[in-house]
Amino acid sequence: MLESFSRDVRFAARQLCKSPGFAATAILTLALGIGANSAMFSVVEGVLLSPLPYPQPDRLVMVWQSRPNVKQIDISYPDFLDWQRNSHSFEQMAAFTFHQFTLTGSGSAEHVSGMRVSSGFFAVLGVKPILGRGFSAADDLQNGAPVAIISDRLWRNRFASNPHVLGQPVTLEGADYTVVGVLPAGFRFWIEGDVYIPLAQNAPAILMERSVHGIGGVARLRPDISLAAAQSELGAIQQNLDRLYPADDRNLGIELVPMKQQMVGDVRPTLLLLLCAVGMVLLIACANVANLLLARSTARMREFGIRAALGASRGRILRQLQTESALLALAGGVLGLVFAKGAIYAVMNLLRDTLPRSEGIQLNVPVLLFTFLVAIAVAILFGIGPALKGSRVDILSSLKSGERGST
Repeated sequence: MLESFSRDVRFAARQLCKSPGFAATAILTLALGIGANSAMFSVVEGVLLSPLPYPQPDRLVMVWQSRPNVKQIDISYPDFLDWQRNSHSFEQMAAFTFHQFTLTGSGSAEHVSGMRVSSGFFAVLGVKPILGRGFSAADDLQNGAPVAIISDRLWRNRFASNPHVLGQPVTLEGADYTVVGVLPAGFRFWIEGDVYIPLAQNAPAILMERSVHGIGGVARLRPDISLAAAQSELGAIQQNLDRLYPADDRNLGIELVPMKQQMVGDVRPTLLLLLCAVGMVLLIACANVANLLLARSTARMREFGIRAALGASRGRILRQLQTESALLALAGGVLGLVFAKGAIYAVMNLLRDTLPRSEGIQLNVPVLLFTFLVAIAVAILFGIGPALKGSRVDILSSLKSGERGST
């Protein structure tokens, strides 16, 4: 069986080499269709299908406040503290706000992105520093000791990966903070921040105004609590706050959104539509290659007649033609991966700042497997019709068709 398959592959390769123009046209056509699908699938896989890079990401939710005419608004820090004290649906809750820092001290001054986060932020995400510790409740106080956690990137670039970086000062906005932790490489929460400091530490007094809404909330559900149950409990707490503080909290509600859904936003329908569109492009490519194969099988009818006259069964001829189709599809798939890599590079350059979770787009194992399966499906799709036609041989008429040119 294996020897017979090997002969089929060698013969198919020789046949395609005899028709380089046909082979090149078919392979390029398939490569464009397969490459477009592989590139688009890599985007869908990276943005929609792959899980968030945190432990048990399906239990992470974003917490918002709402008004009757606005579904999501930033939350009030005093309200957040009341939720944290009174709710039982979450393992932990955390608040955050994005911030730009001016970093000075050793080396040149630079602007770095970062966040002000409450003490439970990294615990909510399930992220542990590779060096040092996270923020404690004592750090997250108005008069707490100024401490900071830095990214792996800043640790390598600014501190030359010094393993004794803990306890060293880092100057932010002219104030010295003590480094207490270094985050794992690649950590990202919407942005690739380099510096994190406690939210309430030296915070402006306006943060404690209940009427001021300017922070985000993230929480981790308990294993036995559903999103609807957590929403109901937090909504009841907020209703009580509405009664206690009518001047500031009247008509405020709660909106819980799964974190992945929040990150992806409204891009899901667009990406799925584009995936369907490139799927249609592949079908058109298959139809074009099938037409080429039909024309080629018509020109090879005398060859098929001779093979049938020598004892080749219809199934044997069908298998040989399908082998040729499979070789074309495989070559198209390999070349398509090259096109896909270029397309992914272009997407990353053009849409890095606008496409959510773009950092996860890559030619990984799922994309390679998808390309392989597409190549197999394509071989069957465009090869079966011409193969069936070519294997139906009328020996007498096919041999007569070549008599005029066989003198």
